[in-house]
Amino acid sequence: MEAYRRGRDRLCGLRLVHTHLSHEPLNDDDLTDLALLRLDCVAALEALEDGLPGVVFQAHLLPDNPDERPWEILEPVSVHDLPDDFPSMIEALDEEFVRLRRARPAEDNRDRAILVNVSQDTLTAAEDSLAELRELARSAGIEVVHQIIQRRPADPRFVMGKGKLKATLIKAMQLGAEVVIFDLNLTSAQVASIASYTDLKVLDRTQVILDIFAQHAKTREGKIQVELAQLRYLLPRLSAKHTALSRLAGGIGGRGPGETKLEVDRRRAKDRIAQLSHEVKKLGSRRKLRRGKRVRRSLPNVAIVGYTNAGKSTLINNLTQSHVDAEDALFATLNPVSRRLRFPHEREVILTDTVGFIRNLPKDLMEAFKTTFEEVGEADLLLHVLDASSLDVDTKWETVRGLLAELQLDAKPMIVLLNKSDRCDAQHLQGLAARYVGVPICARDRTTFEPLITRMAQYLWPESDGNIPTE
Repeated sequence: MEAYRRGRDRLCGLRLVHTHLSHEPLNDDDLTDLALLRLDCVAALEALEDGLPGVVFQAHLLPDNPDERPWEILEPVSVHDLPDDFPSMIEALDEEFVRLRRARPAEDNRDRAILVNVSQDTLTAAEDSLAELRELARSAGIEVVHQIIQRRPADPRFVMGKGKLKATLIKAMQLGAEVVIFDLNLTSAQVASIASYTDLKVLDRTQVILDIFAQHAKTREGKIQVELAQLRYLLPRLSAKHTALSRLAGGIGGRGPGETKLEVDRRRAKDRIAQLSHEVKKLGSRRKLRRGKRVRRSLPNVAIVGYTNAGKSTLINNLTQSHVDAEDALFATLNPVSRRLRFPHEREVILTDTVGFIRNLPKDLMEAFKTTFEEVGEADLLLHVLDASSLDVDTKWETVRGLLAELQLDAKPMIVLLNKSDRCDAQHLQGLAARYVGVPICARDRTTFEPLITRMAQYLWPESDGNIPTE
């Protein structure tokens, strides 16, 4: 197959013609080969009892169509009645397959992806999860062209059923997709099994998040933390077996050609992880030193927490008139940013922006960014920014509260901020304010900050600004 075309959005240039001896039409194996190998055509020639050829059964793939048919099975015809214009038909099909890519602007070099959710969750929960994965893909610079939901237990080998996998690969060809992104964390065995069926790039949810982090890491600390998380994710996937002889030594059982490249890669990855972990600890010590200076100056520390893309960076920018990077994308902020906020009567607090939370946050990221979360641990007050306009606001609330509980920070004083109030109707906003004892604000509108400033003063200086309200 190496001699034939490898383009994912074109037919491979090869036709499969074979013989059926029992007068049967094209079977599932024939159609599977047609789809997975992107054959121009598959044909089964009927062999009659006298050895002469009978009818020919044919099928070819179809470009994207309203009926979502993967292939066209032609009516069987005699071998003597085959049309003479077959090459022209295949050429026209090939042109149709590449039409979508030709229609894209030359400067648009984003990867096209199909999103796949396989779970036993309710349809609503699966759609919400895929909507978030779509946002993750957008933040990573990936164009989503299709999404698939399959409600079943994840297959230990192919994640989805084999038939569904085949249909997904055909859909990828029809739409010119180069990537399949699964809305779960894949095992190394699953990646290998799927890769054996296709040359499409196979990613899982964690890899997309790691890619976003890599794109947004600007500081040395951020880059170190991202590299550490990537290596911790990669290490168990380098090899899942034969670790007993990971370093060969002399003597019995140690003679031979030495370490394989795989074992060298594993050892190098472990050494690099150890080195990066040491650097992260050193950076954490320096951050602790800076926090100690603020404590000695008796400045209260307020940390802004919340779901990713809830508006935390926009809030700190408009509260402190600073210029922290803020954009409509997930995980735009990776490193804690501290700014000074002045209150009336010559009072000041240190306001700290933190990395956003997300559901199913990978453990490797939690571990790598542990020093970042320590900023939240030292805070005297938390501002939980909640996107009031989000359809799954309750789920995001529970996610953030659950992650704070994992970090043992859920007992800290907290003010809930219902951000993006300009996108909500008054009745919905009133209900959320009553449910979460929240303060409605618009992070882009400084005129909405007065209730927030008052509530913060009541928490931080209760002896002079009134009683602390209950959450």
